[in-house]
Amino acid sequence: MKVARSPEELESDRCIAAVGSFDGVHLGHRRVLETAFEAGRPVTVVTFWPHPRLVLGNHVELLSTLERRLELLEDAGVDEVLVVEFTAELAAREASEFSDTVLRRIGAEVIVVGENFRFGRGAAGDPELLAELGFDVRMVPALPGVSSTAIRNLLREGDVVGAARLLGRPAEIEGTVVLGDQRGGTLGYPTANLAVAPEVLVPAYGIYAGSALGHRAAISIGVNPHYGGDERRIEPHILDFEGDLYGQRLVVELWQRLREERAFGSEEELVDQITRDVAETRAAERPA
Repeated sequence: MKVARSPEELESDRCIAAVGSFDGVHLGHRRVLETAFEAGRPVTVVTFWPHPRLVLGNHVELLSTLERRLELLEDAGVDEVLVVEFTAELAAREASEFSDTVLRRIGAEVIVVGENFRFGRGAAGDPELLAELGFDVRMVPALPGVSSTAIRNLLREGDVVGAARLLGRPAEIEGTVVLGDQRGGTLGYPTANLAVAPEVLVPAYGIYAGSALGHRAAISIGVNPHYGGDERRIEPHILDFEGDLYGQRLVVELWQRLREERAFGSEEELVDQITRDVAETRAAERPA
């Protein structure tokens, strides 16, 4: 899959363009992509980074980094992606100017968007305007109950199974492995300590079953209350794995929330609970 940062980097002189934020590449986004594939090839996704809501001063916790978004789009079969840098200047452009400087310049003949897609100054652009500007517009109705906002709400509650139903795949948390307290190794359960991008949503604190690197993983998200911690840590213990992961990017699937985090009466009780968590992780089923 080719990834471009400007229209000039794309070689095709005509394409099917699917336009949107595609945060999380959930089932609703996949319906947009499927509609684009049905219209022909090549399919070029036009997406925005940073997220428009962040640039406009609104708070939003993202479901995935741009790197992960691009991987998911490639997995879905997209031919090309144009990553448009979203700035205050771009937000101030008239909708017709955006269509001329971006969509026409990549040779977009068919435009596929969700029914709630808006663009241009004051969000004045919509699918109807695109049709008036001469594009063949395919508007895709929203899937009932499926949205990035709904998925964020489920993850904030720790409902990773519900989130997976809307994503069409397990929920994920992604980060770079950094040096942690190294306490897990002394307990017999070494963990990787993930540093997560500040704009990315971290699910509710608790202990989860999931996977990483093709292995099952028991994942702790929280502040390690047994040791009086106050700094958030995301620590997967990867079952049946040995190796140095420092500095590596890790994508961790979350399959099931096992329990809340808590303090224990002794370190022996803590280790006994971790042993039970690992056993539950081995028995957990991957959602979606």
